[in-house]
Amino acid sequence: MTAQAAWTPASRPGIIPLHPLTFGTILGRSFAALRQNPRVLLGFALCVQTVAYLVLIVAIGAIAWATFSRLDTLLPGTDEYDAVMAGSIAITAISGIILTLAVGALTTIVQGVVVSEVAHAAVAEKLPLGALWRRVKPVAWRLIGYAFLVATAALLAVALVVAVLIAIGRAAPVLAVVLAVLSVLAAIPLAMWLSTKLILTPAAILLEGARVFEAVARSWRLIRGRFWPALGISVVIAIVFSVVGQIVSVPFSMIFGWIGATIAPTGAGDVGSIVTIILAGFVTEAVTLLVQSVSLIVQATAASLIYIDCRMRREGLDLDLLSYVERRDAGEHPLPDPYLVGVGRNFVRPYAPAPAGYAPAGYAPPAYPGQAPYPGASAYPAQPGQPAYPAQPGHPAYPAQGQAYPQGYPAPHAAAAPYPPQPSGPPHQEHAPIPQPQPPAADPPPYAPPPSAPAQPQPEPGASAPSTQWTAPGAATPQPGAQDPWR
Repeated sequence: MTAQAAWTPASRPGIIPLHPLTFGTILGRSFAALRQNPRVLLGFALCVQTVAYLVLIVAIGAIAWATFSRLDTLLPGTDEYDAVMAGSIAITAISGIILTLAVGALTTIVQGVVVSEVAHAAVAEKLPLGALWRRVKPVAWRLIGYAFLVATAALLAVALVVAVLIAIGRAAPVLAVVLAVLSVLAAIPLAMWLSTKLILTPAAILLEGARVFEAVARSWRLIRGRFWPALGISVVIAIVFSVVGQIVSVPFSMIFGWIGATIAPTGAGDVGSIVTIILAGFVTEAVTLLVQSVSLIVQATAASLIYIDCRMRREGLDLDLLSYVERRDAGEHPLPDPYLVGVGRNFVRPYAPAPAGYAPAGYAPPAYPGQAPYPGASAYPAQPGQPAYPAQPGHPAYPAQGQAYPQGYPAPHAAAAPYPPQPSGPPHQEHAPIPQPQPPAADPPPYAPPPSAPAQPQPEPGASAPSTQWTAPGAATPQPGAQDPWR
């Protein structure tokens, strides 16, 4: 029986090529996830950002109104008034910090959804928001805990530096100011370094199911060797969206300023000017939220692509993804998660340079007579317990003519079929055809006399010889001695 191979269409391309990525590829493809699934990603990010922003404004406004409204019952300048004022400011500030951390936690959830979308888009899969959320939901609290951990560590570091500066400022105010400036300048590269070293933590939590501190250590290890490309990509994206935000928001502010001046040229207090100010603030904040949402998606996409690139280079993730795509397109189901197949393995790429002194085992064919041997073909492979014999004639250890090779060794190519010597001739002329060896002629058989012919019967004496003339039926009988007319 014979079977014909079934035709399989080419696999659908994902948002990235399934091989280690370059700086330009990661930077350019960071916008690909948003273009592939804008309704899910941009819609979800906008909804979360808007809800978080409204909750933040309403909550801080309510807390501020509840605390500062007590000042109406107190006389300004009294000790009670000053104490209530300080307490109201402290309560509002602390509430704002806590609510800001909560908004950051929601932002981390958006980042988790983006990471899940990019992981599926890399293998040409487009999932709805429900399927993405089902993958994020089991590790959502880990993402939130990581966000709170980072924010808390940053606040504690800032509080410690401020406390030290205040203590120094009481004794040396000028020195405290200088140290404050230096602290701010030193905090910028430190924050960039830490954020780059931890950029892969959300992806490790989501795609590998790692715990918070395990994911932190995992990101710290994976980013080695790719720190500067990751830092450059993050800085470029941040600069691009900061410039875009200014370009978008400034024209709206100018336009609504002109409209307000046209409607209410006499100044504040007019209803038209109040409406214009409120409308201008609303439109500006809406545009700012849109830019921030797009920036969040692009930054999360870049972090996901950096994670995939680091695992491709260190763990061969590209081969796992290629195998997954081929098996999925061939109809195999179910399949293991390709992002969990080779977690933590050490992978040496096939095209990576071999270590010094490394030589692959195997047999290399001997060279033709008169040519230098190929590298690794200096000797035939030795059999167990026997020395190696060289493959080329002329070597001292090469068997002499007529001497048999030891048992178990293959006969060399040159000894098995030697070339006949070629006649010498003037240069730049073709040689005469090489005579080919002819097999020796066989010895002739011994002489034997030819067999004698059978004896013919002799006529009896006195009998006439038989006539050799033939006559057709009905024709006249020829007379004896008559001449034949056909002769």
